[in-house]
Amino acid sequence: MSTMIKQVISNRIVLQLSSLYRFNRINQFSNNIPNDQEDNVSNKRTTTIDEKTSQDELNNTSEEKELQRLLKEAATYSDAKDTNWVTTPYPANAPTSVEEDKIEVPKIDPRDRTIILFPGQGILKVGAVEKYLRYPGAKEIFEIANEILGYNLLKICLKGPQEKLDQTRFNQPATVVSSLAALEKIREDRPKVFENCAGVAGYSVGELSALIFSGAISVEDGIRLVAVRGNMMQVASDKSRQGMLSVYCSPTAKLSKILQDAVSWAVDLGVPDPVCRISVFLYTQSKIIAGNEEALQYIEKNGQAMGLTKIKRLPVSGAFHTPLMEPALKKFYEALGSVTIEEPRTEVYSNYTGLPYRHLRTIKALLLKQIVSPVRWEQCMQRIYNRSEGQLFPRTFDVCSGGRMRAILKLINSKAANSCIVI
Repeated sequence: MSTMIKQVISNRIVLQLSSLYRFNRINQFSNNIPNDQEDNVSNKRTTTIDEKTSQDELNNTSEEKELQRLLKEAATYSDAKDTNWVTTPYPANAPTSVEEDKIEVPKIDPRDRTIILFPGQGILKVGAVEKYLRYPGAKEIFEIANEILGYNLLKICLKGPQEKLDQTRFNQPATVVSSLAALEKIREDRPKVFENCAGVAGYSVGELSALIFSGAISVEDGIRLVAVRGNMMQVASDKSRQGMLSVYCSPTAKLSKILQDAVSWAVDLGVPDPVCRISVFLYTQSKIIAGNEEALQYIEKNGQAMGLTKIKRLPVSGAFHTPLMEPALKKFYEALGSVTIEEPRTEVYSNYTGLPYRHLRTIKALLLKQIVSPVRWEQCMQRIYNRSEGQLFPRTFDVCSGGRMRAILKLINSKAANSCIVI
């Protein structure tokens, strides 16, 4: 205990003892008065106390000095050698001061945490779900979906034909329900994956799969939402000829200029309000372009001369994640209005922002914006797998994409992809 602290305590004790001393003197004076004299004394009490004040102050001064002497000479135990007599309510190894011993919080091995990735439209092949059907939960999910959708989704997934399965109104529900069925394999074979999940992301329509997995949206509501989304995006796609291209941009490519030229070409051909823009930021230098058919044909014909390579059509009939999908918004907005959003059990990443959802009230709004805005997949992956040099990566599970999500992850972060397991 420092000298200053001792002095403060000493002064406080002296003042308290002095006050107590005065109070006792007054009480003694009152108690010694006979009852029959109390009335007379009450009139003289003030005068009597005043007369005694000077004498009390003199006595108090000497008493305070005596108290200070006693405190100064009191034992501090600073010279005690044997401390075995000391008792404490705390465990023997508990730190006694935050400054002296910082409490160490046990660290979680990143390899014990998991990330789950869900695919989007255009990946599912006829018969791919058959390997999940040996799990009872997978069959049950398809039965629920069949009842909600009003048609046999499982039959389309198993028998096709592929052209039918590729149609947006069938492919989107099939992609989400097949992903949920694949989760049943993880649930039975690797139950700890769910408990240790640190984050989840879904590509395009796969974002609904991610929200269902997290518990933010129920399975039944999720299937209803994806049914409306698929149907209305099919309607939007049928309003004009549209599509999507995957392209790789060389260092010399000026993509914004190429897109502007493609729109100008479509205008010259008489297309009203043509659209041609980036719909998915896939990975470094690789983008998905979506727009009117005429604009896409211009890029296919002239893109290589303008610095684009690996130009490839995607098996979809719509310009997803562009303003050409605006006709789908109204019905999807109405469907969202009937859905209750719950607190997610784990972080869910938004395609629109590239960041995890922070507030429940934003989920519905961002799901709407996602339909007509670019998917920031690369940004999602960078955010999830951002690590300091030498830090280990969590295990990742690529669910129902046939390895496509792992392949994309490898092009964004090859070290993270090394611990990715395809389900």
